Amino acid sequence: TAGTVPRRRPPRSDMGRGLSLLLLPLALLVAPARAEGGTAAAEEVHIEVLHLPEACSPKSKKGDLLNAHYDGFLASDGSKFYCSRTQNEGHPKWFVLGVGQVIKGLDIAMMNMCPGEKRKVTIPPSLAYGQQGYAQGKIPPNATLIFEIELYAVNKGPRSVEAFNQIDKDGDKKLSELEISQYLKEEFARDGKKRHPSAHDEILADIFKKNDHDRDGFISAKEYNVYQHDEL
Repeated sequence: TAGTVPRRRPPRSDMGRGLSLLLLPLALLVAPARAEGGTAAAEEVHIEVLHLPEACSPKSKKGDLLNAHYDGFLASDGSKFYCSRTQNEGHPKWFVLGVGQVIKGLDIAMMNMCPGEKRKVTIPPSLAYGQQGYAQGKIPPNATLIFEIELYAVNKGPRSVEAFNQIDKDGDKKLSELEISQYLKEEFARDGKKRHPSAHDEILADIFKKNDHDRDGFISAKEYNVYQHDEL
């Protein structure tokens, strides 16, 4: 999704939001978001709740798959440097929370947030783009950022225990080609998109290439990178 605010851009896929994230390299999913200058401990994200629905559930946590719109402003002059509604035909952004797909400050700012909630958050440079800034995004060095966020959905992330167990039909704690093949077919049927007949086999091969590190023909929970706070 060109123009978004993530530290790194996940690869595009026609598999749909969940499956595209399944293909993310493990290095991306565990990438640390380091603060610049070692001052993170002295600076915090300021969160102002603009709207809180009466029914505030579920609340977002690390590893959840979120869908949100957000606008970004420079605190110094109020100028807007980013608007998600002008990207990707105006569709809200999908990303996994707390794994470095967005800047550290947004990972912090969107924790414990519920669908329908709106927040205005102020992020210090140490939790954004630091001393280097982000020239491509028109963000100068040492810039404090303000985001206005509207959260639409909180779903179980593709690397959660629930997602793993959904694919692991026989419950043997490892994913076979047959299990993932069946999962792909179900996802394809669910989203209804037309695909070339070879798409299934190509995506299946890509999943195993990126995740079956010991090349034993299975993807273990460790290779699948289930989050440490989950238990199988």
